[in-house]
Amino acid sequence: MDRRSKRILYSFGVAILLLMVVEIFKPTPVDWRPKYTATATAPLGSYVAYEEFPNYFDTDVKRITSDPFEYLQAGRYGEGELYFFVNSRLDIDPNQLEKLMEFAKAGNTVFLSSAYFGGAVQDTFKLRTYTDYSFNEPRLNAKFYNKRLQQDVVPSFEKTIYPTEISEIDTTRTTVLGYMDYTSTSVLGGDGEEGLLNFARVPVGDGWFYFHTLPQAFTNYYMLKDNHKYTARVLSYLNPEKILWDEYLKDGRVVITSPLRFVLNQQGLKWAYYLALLGLLLFVFVRSKREQRMIPLVEPLRNDTKDFTATIGNLHFQYKNYSNIIAKRITYFLERVRSEYFLDTNELDDTFTERLASKSGNSQEDSEKLVGLINRLKAKAVHSEADLIELNKALEKFSK
Repeated sequence: MDRRSKRILYSFGVAILLLMVVEIFKPTPVDWRPKYTATATAPLGSYVAYEEFPNYFDTDVKRITSDPFEYLQAGRYGEGELYFFVNSRLDIDPNQLEKLMEFAKAGNTVFLSSAYFGGAVQDTFKLRTYTDYSFNEPRLNAKFYNKRLQQDVVPSFEKTIYPTEISEIDTTRTTVLGYMDYTSTSVLGGDGEEGLLNFARVPVGDGWFYFHTLPQAFTNYYMLKDNHKYTARVLSYLNPEKILWDEYLKDGRVVITSPLRFVLNQQGLKWAYYLALLGLLLFVFVRSKREQRMIPLVEPLRNDTKDFTATIGNLHFQYKNYSNIIAKRITYFLERVRSEYFLDTNELDDTFTERLASKSGNSQEDSEKLVGLINRLKAKAVHSEADLIELNKALEKFSK
């Protein structure tokens, strides 16, 4: 690599390193998305409220991560319990509402804090909500009809707020508890409204349903300000012996989207799946240690002389030039006699035959036959295939 290429490569690496450092140390933007989960520490999470609930009620809080229908269907509740729901929207279906009604009739309390409670709730309790989106960052003051709960300095809610009122109620059985005033410049005209209902309760059997349309009061952002006093006054209407905190109907709920969702949601199947994966990994690890590495296949060296000889032989056989082949065989045999036995091959007479038989270890008779055949073939002008075969057999017999 030349010097110019090295400089370009080094510059590229330094640029990537600088980008990584900038990404690591740049400030994380504030996440203003609504979450309302007990573990969310973002401004619109409910971590602070969840941690403070034991102090408000002097009792433990149990997180319910399953569907309210599934949890309440098991009947694992008694009397004097509170099922607490808070989210930007609560789409409670008819099956869930049926179980919540049974829960309340048993002497328990259901608290719903949201801008919308679902069609089933609205139809059952003859309750409607309306959210005014026409105001730009309104200043909202939440108050109570109970004068003993009023504060000298009424806390205001401004950021992330859209005024939501309970626009219709069943006046025969609903008790109104709180209202709100808000002021701002509307994009449609007007400067706000006063006395809009946002907090009410309805008796159900021996229990209660509470409806609250300001869920932001239970977020980290407002719980860490003076607004927490308003939250405490809202909760002062409740006196539970046990608290069930809903973690299922949440915007920030972590949902498993894997095809193995059913397996991972079942405790026994989930551990069986993890153990199977662990066993498979152990099997692969142990098997890889016990198996011998593959021995590479080494191709033998090619015998080019043999291939060349076969090619030449096929060439001669194709043209059937027997005289040429016989001449070459005789020449090769005589050259071998000269190099191995040191005999003169100019005259193939009786003296040559006797010396050849003595040095080669063959009999006198076999030596005479071979020398006679060579002399006879050298004297012939035209040769046949039979002559070639006879010569080849004689030479092979003599060599053995």
